[in-house]
Amino acid sequence: MTLPDTVQATPRLPLDQDGGPVFNAPWEARVFAMTLQAYDAGIFNWREWAEALGAELAKDDDNDNGEMPGYYNHWLNAFERLLADKRVAGAKQLEDLKQAWNQAARATPHGQPIELKRSGN
Repeated sequence: MTLPDTVQATPRLPLDQDGGPVFNAPWEARVFAMTLQAYDAGIFNWREWAEALGAELAKDDDNDNGEMPGYYNHWLNAFERLLADKRVAGAKQLEDLKQAWNQAARATPHGQPIELKRSGN
């Protein structure tokens, strides 16, 4: 997979030798794809994205206890913040969705697809 130059220039983006993104878990690929879809939909421009992600990544530099969240944890935090800042989704809505996802994931047998139930179901 070859990415556009703007995407390849994303701060610290892990790339393979062919210029494609590297993911360690399926959720990382999903949040990457959602971010590209939001960008394509015009929710934010790539400069806004790079600044939001850069601000998240800078938190590692400020972290003096040696704990470093994974790259895509920063990516997810930046994506959620932009969605909230752009009023696409509220912080409470995102937190509720995250909790519902975690609960569904814990209740789903390994290897089975995780399904979120809609409110009222």
